[in-house]
Amino acid sequence: MAAFDESPMVRPTVQELAAAGVEEPPRQYVLPEQDRHGDLLAADEFPEPIPLVDLSRLTDADEAERLRAALQTWGFFLATNHGIEESLMDAMMSVSREFFRQPAEEKQKCSNLADGNGKDYQVEGYGSDKVVSEDQVLNWSDRLQLEVDPEDERNLAKWRRHPESFRVFLQGCAQEYASRTKKIRDLVLRSIAKLLEIEEDYFVNQISNKASGFARFNYYPPCPRPDLVLGLMPHSDSGLLTILFNNDNVGGLQVQRDGRWYNIMNIGIFTSPVHRVVTNIEKDRLLGCVLRRGCGNYARASARFAG
Repeated sequence: MAAFDESPMVRPTVQELAAAGVEEPPRQYVLPEQDRHGDLLAADEFPEPIPLVDLSRLTDADEAERLRAALQTWGFFLATNHGIEESLMDAMMSVSREFFRQPAEEKQKCSNLADGNGKDYQVEGYGSDKVVSEDQVLNWSDRLQLEVDPEDERNLAKWRRHPESFRVFLQGCAQEYASRTKKIRDLVLRSIAKLLEIEEDYFVNQISNKASGFARFNYYPPCPRPDLVLGLMPHSDSGLLTILFNNDNVGGLQVQRDGRWYNIMNIGIFTSPVHRVVTNIEKDRLLGCVLRRGCGNYARASARFAG
């Protein structure tokens, strides 16, 4: 079995740990007992049908009320008729899996640690979240994050380091996907404004044409102790809107409400709920794409609306 440096600032990826067959996760990944609050995997099933909103019918009063109810009770909803073809989502899943299957030395060519020692962290690139403390508990996940909007600020030099098929996909489909998600963002924000009985374009007009949009591909390898380790720590997204293309085969995404955790599946749109990802002892999991749009200044508009 391979031996790994347990320094929190310089560490192997979780893919490398999983491939080495570690029987116990390194200490940096283990959640303190006082923070586990029982079995991490013991989440409840949804107590009611998951909020479902037909984006093509948001001009209808009944559908708008479904949106209101979803945001007031849960802070998220599952979207139908969102305008993103299944073929495009399938392509995203396929090429992102191909990226994570590349040899470690290939993935490291686009590392988010430019100097290799953890001190020169970049938002874009392959790796994990920034380590700021020796006491920080790490997520059991690797990720690739790329800025797709605005188009003229894309880091094409970094994109060229990816496998050819992934690079071709990004260059050929990223603009289309970015355009579709921007339409979803504006549609939802206009609907929220109407529900609040304010100017329909109030929120949309606050967003600069240079507002960032990041595509994030998260990979969760099998974990030997899912009872001790989280794939993603509990958090609430800081961006204006998160559009999530989720893996509907393995599961693992959970949303919190009133101190209890609930399992979530399928594609959806999140505004502000606290959520996390648990690990799996046998199967890997790929969260195909997280599109985070807009600036943090207006994230709390939807948070307040969600209660």
